[in-house]
Amino acid sequence: MALNFCNNNSLSAITSIPAAISGGALNLISTQTASSSATISFTSGIDSTYKEYIFKFINIHPATDEAHFTFQGSTDGGSSYGVNITSSYTLAYHAEDDSEATLTYQTASDLAQSTSFQRLLHGIGNQNDESAAGTLRLFDPSNTTFVKHFIASGSSYNASGSGYEYNTYPAGYLNTTSAINAIQFKMSSGNIDSGVIKLYGVS
Repeated sequence: MALNFCNNNSLSAITSIPAAISGGALNLISTQTASSSATISFTSGIDSTYKEYIFKFINIHPATDEAHFTFQGSTDGGSSYGVNITSSYTLAYHAEDDSEATLTYQTASDLAQSTSFQRLLHGIGNQNDESAAGTLRLFDPSNTTFVKHFIASGSSYNASGSGYEYNTYPAGYLNTTSAINAIQFKMSSGNIDSGVIKLYGVS
């Protein structure tokens, strides 16, 4: 049986997914590509148009071995990034040789009313075939009554030692009733060597 693509387009040409398939149409707002970038900032497109925004990280590759991929929010259009964040952070990992497998809550990676950047992707290797991918969901960032909730998930590969697959599950809130109108991503150490980040609005 033939597979019917959306509006007869190839998968690479699709910029939105019908609501009947996704539970809410994904509308591509912007795409940024890292190239030895200290930061990647989205300073437009985050407004009252949508109640939910999704960032997709694809093949994030750090310049520094075992660096973490992080984010913070801004209420002034990206002039500064330092909103108080409270979060939880769960990490699961599995060794390639099956010698280790663990699910743990990581107090070193959560935040409590902190203006630090929140970890999203854990301990990414910087060898040629090592990378990470994941998503960040930000809810109702333009609301001026409530705090701004987020949920993320990610997968990282690091070949050091036994070789590890890391799965991360951060969630929390940016503790401000001001509108969040910009988001910045960076590594915990060094630059983002390469990778793509896509911003979608969910309608």
